[in-house]
Amino acid sequence: MSIYNFKKVQVVPNGPDFIDIVLSKIQRKTPTVVHATYQIGRIRQFYMRKVKFAQDCFDEKLEQILTDFPKLDEIHPFYSDLMNVLYDRDHYKLALGQINTAKHLIDNVAKDYARLLKFGDSLYRCKQLKKAALGRMATVMKRQKDSLAYLEQVRQHLARLPSIDPNTRTLLVCGYPNVGKSSFMNKLTRADVEVQPYAFTTKSLFVGHMDYNYLRWQVIDTPGILDHPLEERNTIEMQSITALAHLRACIMFFIDLSEECGYSVGDQCKLFHAIKPLFANKPTLLVVNKIDVKRPEDLDDERKALLDEILAQPDVTMVQMSTFTDEGVMDVKATACTQLLASRVEMKMKGNKVNDIINKLHLSQPVARDDRDRPAAVPEAALTRVKYDPNDPNRRQLERDLEKEQGGAGVFNVDLKKIYMLDNDEWRYDTIPEIMDGKNVQDFVDPEIEAKLDALEREEERLIAEGFYDSEEEVIDEAEQDLRDAAAEIRSKKDLIVQAHRASKGKNRPSIPIKARTSARTVEGLQTHLASMGVGSDAAADRARSRTRKRARSESRVGEDIVRGDSQAPAKRQAVSQVRDRSTMGLRNSSQKAVAEKIKVRSQTQSNLLAKAGESDRAIKTKMPKHLFSGKRGNGSASHR
Repeated sequence: MSIYNFKKVQVVPNGPDFIDIVLSKIQRKTPTVVHATYQIGRIRQFYMRKVKFAQDCFDEKLEQILTDFPKLDEIHPFYSDLMNVLYDRDHYKLALGQINTAKHLIDNVAKDYARLLKFGDSLYRCKQLKKAALGRMATVMKRQKDSLAYLEQVRQHLARLPSIDPNTRTLLVCGYPNVGKSSFMNKLTRADVEVQPYAFTTKSLFVGHMDYNYLRWQVIDTPGILDHPLEERNTIEMQSITALAHLRACIMFFIDLSEECGYSVGDQCKLFHAIKPLFANKPTLLVVNKIDVKRPEDLDDERKALLDEILAQPDVTMVQMSTFTDEGVMDVKATACTQLLASRVEMKMKGNKVNDIINKLHLSQPVARDDRDRPAAVPEAALTRVKYDPNDPNRRQLERDLEKEQGGAGVFNVDLKKIYMLDNDEWRYDTIPEIMDGKNVQDFVDPEIEAKLDALEREEERLIAEGFYDSEEEVIDEAEQDLRDAAAEIRSKKDLIVQAHRASKGKNRPSIPIKARTSARTVEGLQTHLASMGVGSDAAADRARSRTRKRARSESRVGEDIVRGDSQAPAKRQAVSQVRDRSTMGLRNSSQKAVAEKIKVRSQTQSNLLAKAGESDRAIKTKMPKHLFSGKRGNGSASHR
């Protein structure tokens, strides 16, 4: 990844705090009480859970550290070299390696003691194994206090580093100290870089942003560089060297011809030649600053020769400006941005991606259809039209001129009717004109068409007066009568089809006439009808009565017949079985039933004899883990665990 957000790295606790955080979490998140009724298997699980949870907590914290901190082999080379300059690559990798080793050691300790806890034969032995496991884990973390402290310092410094995009459009400002780099940065961007009249005021990289040609630009102010060998440069200078080496930017080398910075023109030219290899394949500007004090024309021949030697090199352009009087600052900005854009386009044209894009483009050239020459036709009015000149007193008046003459904005009213096309100009301001598309319709009426319309209206009035439209007789010709007869025949056939369909749907259910359905709807009517037919009516009456009256499930018709003494009851009648409550079967009386109810309720109630908040007993009665609020503990004194 090219951009790395160092501000998201979480705080690294020191050794003692690291151990306290993990032990406190173990105390809060796992059960804390072993009851006397626990079997040995449950006791082993109790302490094994604590050991494994401790391993997970240590692993989580250590893995977070290893993930948050950038890996030097995976980030952009600019960030990799910058971190090597600021923190020393070997020391940084060694600290992360020790954290990774500690993580593996804790995993091995947890694995070994979880295996030993499987064979614990007593509460005391399981407790001692758990205590030894947590102690060895804490000892491993105590040895990492130096690495944790170093990583915390690296994190704090990383959070203060500016966010630099190595691949965006960048202007890189470099040169000797006190030549006006930070002043130029403050002129172009809203970055507030400290400016002082002494060397090495800027001690780190500063980033500002600006807009040019509707694009976003990044301006980087680097610390000053002195002319001495690379191995003798300090950390401040190496930050500038790293930025020059890795960032694809427009290099702006500042030079002070007035020598107010404390360094001669010869020394500044030597520095340019010393770091020129870092400018390879990058557009380079030689920015002559402080021209309000001395310009290149004011130099003597010796110093001018040094300047010409730099300008003789390819891809080097000289620009002049003064940050004190703002002379030429915007020109320098425009020149730098233009050269960088051209350089980026040229680099993309040399790459492999441009071939894929060119293959998708097709430029079509129109082919002449004949030999005839067709030059561009320009209207004569356009050729003779005089160009508008605001200083010409005879120029045509614009709406803006009328607005100024008639009181200005807020007072002037635009006359929209003056562009109406009417036969008479006086008609433009009619009170109620018939307007359509800016024209008065009444002014464009044809007299002949109007006379024909009047004749048609008079003829219509005569027909109405003669009663031509009053006849109500319907005249039907033969074609229309045939159409009506066909429609009537279709409707009759449709009715026959519907009736046949309805009859076929109910062929298994013979329809009862309405008269039969409405008569004999009462029991008395049924008895009378059956008596007239010579059939006994008792069985039918009983069935009808049974349908209209709801009976108890255990009621028997046989008993009813006996009580009623019905002499006409059939000799053989099937008895209806009684339905009993199954919950009382096998119980002799109500007391046995009450005892059974109590036993049932007691068996269905879940007991909570241990008075626990839950199966894991996670409730913490006191929110103060004892190991955080007590001093050193002797061996075997931690009975609360």
